[in-house]
Amino acid sequence: MEKKSKKPQKGLAVVLLAGVTIVIVVLTSITAFLGYQEFTSVLEEQYNNNAYEIAETAKSMLNPDKFAGYLDTLEADDEFNRIQKALDDLTVTTNCRFIYVGELSEDCKTIRYIYDSVNPDLGYDRYPLGLEDNNLDPNYTEDLKYIVETGNRPNHYLYTFIEDHTSAALAVKDSAGKVRAIVVVEKTMDVLDKARTTYVSHVFMIAGGLLVATVLAYALYLNRRLISPILEVTDEAERFADAHEEGSNFKAMTAKYEIGVLARSVKKMETDIISYIDNLTKVTAEKERIGAELNVATAIQANMLPTIFPPFPERNEFDIFASMTPAKEVGGDFYDFFLIDDDHIALVIADVSGKGVPAALFMVIAKTLIKDRALSGEYSPAKILSSVNEQLCEGNEAELFVTVWLAVIEISTGKGKAANAGHEHPTLERANGKYELVEYRHSPAVATMEGMRFREHDFELFPGDSVFVYTDGVPEATDANNVLFGNERMLEALNKDPDADQETILRNVKAAVDAFVGSAPQFDDLTMLGFKYNGSGAQKPAPDKE
Repeated sequence: MEKKSKKPQKGLAVVLLAGVTIVIVVLTSITAFLGYQEFTSVLEEQYNNNAYEIAETAKSMLNPDKFAGYLDTLEADDEFNRIQKALDDLTVTTNCRFIYVGELSEDCKTIRYIYDSVNPDLGYDRYPLGLEDNNLDPNYTEDLKYIVETGNRPNHYLYTFIEDHTSAALAVKDSAGKVRAIVVVEKTMDVLDKARTTYVSHVFMIAGGLLVATVLAYALYLNRRLISPILEVTDEAERFADAHEEGSNFKAMTAKYEIGVLARSVKKMETDIISYIDNLTKVTAEKERIGAELNVATAIQANMLPTIFPPFPERNEFDIFASMTPAKEVGGDFYDFFLIDDDHIALVIADVSGKGVPAALFMVIAKTLIKDRALSGEYSPAKILSSVNEQLCEGNEAELFVTVWLAVIEISTGKGKAANAGHEHPTLERANGKYELVEYRHSPAVATMEGMRFREHDFELFPGDSVFVYTDGVPEATDANNVLFGNERMLEALNKDPDADQETILRNVKAAVDAFVGSAPQFDDLTMLGFKYNGSGAQKPAPDKE
């Protein structure tokens, strides 16, 4: 067969490489973000400390004792102008945006400017002496109060970092120690943006280079150590699935780690499957042979049981019908009926312990022995069972046993004798009555022990009376919920039409069992026998029901 050319499958490699790439990118992004945050925090802190150093310098230039006079007169003297000039120079040399000094109101919501230095690069005009500004940000009122009341710098940055600047504010006290104003420095952070941009770009350039190098190296490693062996194992598995032939050794079997174990397992699987298919072929052939033999055994067993009804068409004294439905191909139940002589009929129903072929073989022996002993001229069911018991106990290494109900009826009178060796209770229907269980003490099952004696009892049937006997497959039939069919349901099925012919009676019971069991499997053989006594000669009145 020509081998199909297949496009190499690289799906696993793509997934693995994509996973590694995603991990590296995520780790790089997290590292860059954390580094960016830390780098920014350090620079901002440095800028803020520098702003406070400038504020201290500006504070040292001031003469707070004259602030009140300046604000009262709104006139500047030479000292005022000299200080203003010094603050202007400090603003330019330290690259500040603003340096201003002002008096705060008691609620710290309004400021009156005393000095105001503006960096000329901004293009703003300075605020004149005495200008009152009541537009201070209310979010920082508490910070300003803290500065005025304590004379200390706040525990955090005074302002957020808007427009790339940081602010520093200090209280200015006069010679008496009274806070007269605050000096505020707004410092430009011109290097911060550039430094942060450079840091981020360098991080991603380095990370990108490492990513490319890592992915290429890892791709080569994956292809050599993992992808190629996996593709080889995949190809071998597909080849075996198509050809069903064991292949030779392949390179992946010598690979390290789990892929080598997988390759060796695939090779062993091929060997095991080939062996399994060979064994399965032999087992299937043997099963077919056994099945054919079981079909023959089923036919043989069916032929051993009376299956032609009515069995004695010339005899009108009775009506008889029986059936057996085995749980497997062959069963351990059996029934039988035969004329011992012209005036005596024997009825037998039995159940061998176990299922399948062993029970069927034991059933054949038991049935044959019972019939042979009865046809030898023995009319006593107890003596028949005693004789059969001794013969079955010989060489019974499988320890099988059989429950038997055996009756011998005198046809002319309806009188009979019955023995029950561990079997189910029979049912009796008097003429125009209902079926009822006839319960009495049983003898042990046949073949349980040598030397056993069996009880028998007398009974009498009157015209119109019927007897129904069965194996435990009827009352112990089980539905899907493990509920037993039971004797009550059996009697209900019998009494559905108690005066019908015996075939209809048995079919009613079988239909009731099937409806009850439903789809649940049949676990036991189901065997039934019905006998109706029509009488011979004058009709006798039926006695009261037992």
